[in-house]
Amino acid sequence: MPADNIERAIKRGAGLESGAADWQTIMYEGYGPHGVAILIECLSDNRNRAAGEVRLAVTRNGGSMGDPGSVAYLFSRKGVVITNKSATVNEEKILEAVLEAGAEEVNDIGDSFEIVSETNDLVAVRSALQSAGIDYESAETSFLPSMSIPLDVEGAQKVFALIEAIEELDDVQNVYGNFDVSDEVMASLG
Repeated sequence: MPADNIERAIKRGAGLESGAADWQTIMYEGYGPHGVAILIECLSDNRNRAAGEVRLAVTRNGGSMGDPGSVAYLFSRKGVVITNKSATVNEEKILEAVLEAGAEEVNDIGDSFEIVSETNDLVAVRSALQSAGIDYESAETSFLPSMSIPLDVEGAQKVFALIEAIEELDDVQNVYGNFDVSDEVMASLG
């Protein structure tokens, strides 16, 4: 290969020459086992490669790809902040801090609290927590399902295998699903 081509490829990859990698956020939609709706968020410089890899992972693991809009309506984009429980942090203190900042709900999820807001209120909610002296573990936008499909042990195994296969792809950033796995089923999965 001529040295010219190698130098151009290096410059293009480093963003120093036109034709540099054009990264795009791409959303794919599909269905998994037991009718579970799945949204797949990718960041890729090659839309065709990402689509092929996602399609292959989904179909090999009992799912099928959907058309744009086929499952997106089952999810809402929300701001989600996770805080850890502690002796000084309880639900009442969190509610006091975040309700005026635009939080819609506070959910007790075991050893953490999940604070849900509109995406445009996420920064205000995070700032309200900081002002109240409450540390948070994460603050990000997420797609939350409007309804969930309960899964049994077999269904959970199949859906988890599908999600694991999708998450192994280099371009995949996040995978969202509208399924619910009970504590009993999780315990059975071991």
